[in-house]
Amino acid sequence: MQELLAILNSLKTEDVSKIVRDRVNDFKRFQRGPSKEIFNELCFCILTANCSAEKCIEVQNTIGNKFHDLSETELARVLKRCGYRFPNIRAKYIVETRELQEEVYLNIKNPFNQPDLRKWIVENVRGLGYKEASHFLRNIGFTQYAIIDFHIIDVLVKFNAIERPKTLTPKKYLEIERILNNLAKQVNLNLAELDLYLWYLETGKILK
Repeated sequence: MQELLAILNSLKTEDVSKIVRDRVNDFKRFQRGPSKEIFNELCFCILTANCSAEKCIEVQNTIGNKFHDLSETELARVLKRCGYRFPNIRAKYIVETRELQEEVYLNIKNPFNQPDLRKWIVENVRGLGYKEASHFLRNIGFTQYAIIDFHIIDVLVKFNAIERPKTLTPKKYLEIERILNNLAKQVNLNLAELDLYLWYLETGKILK
């Protein structure tokens, strides 16, 4: 763990630190944006389950604001044409989620409506588990959630911060998130910033 802390503190002095700060500031701007932009990002995160972020960014760029307008059949067809792995089920989830668009937006604008906003999203938006719900909230400016995917787990295992979990249950997810939160405090970062640094450490990239 001490080696990882040293690496993170070193990264904070390098050029990547500005990229991380800028990216987190970009995320925060979403909270001042319209409902459609937030819904677009929610659709992106529905797509990310068991699919790479890079592929989902490509799909999101192709579809643009048509997440709101395409029929389920049309959306599945576009996803398939983009080479997305699960076109039919994800198109179904996205179309179903349109009915929640305004409720999601209102809860984000007034998070006190839902004290555990992430849990509410997991329970109400089909296709989102804790990882995807955390990803969505991070991408629209909430900095207190960790996105625990296999890249983050690989880093933590490599530096002996955790043992590799056999399955990532909600209980295990929250347990690892607490470890990450402690790590973030030790290097004076929030969880959104820490995630980007850890992702960079494992992949050499800063995405979203």
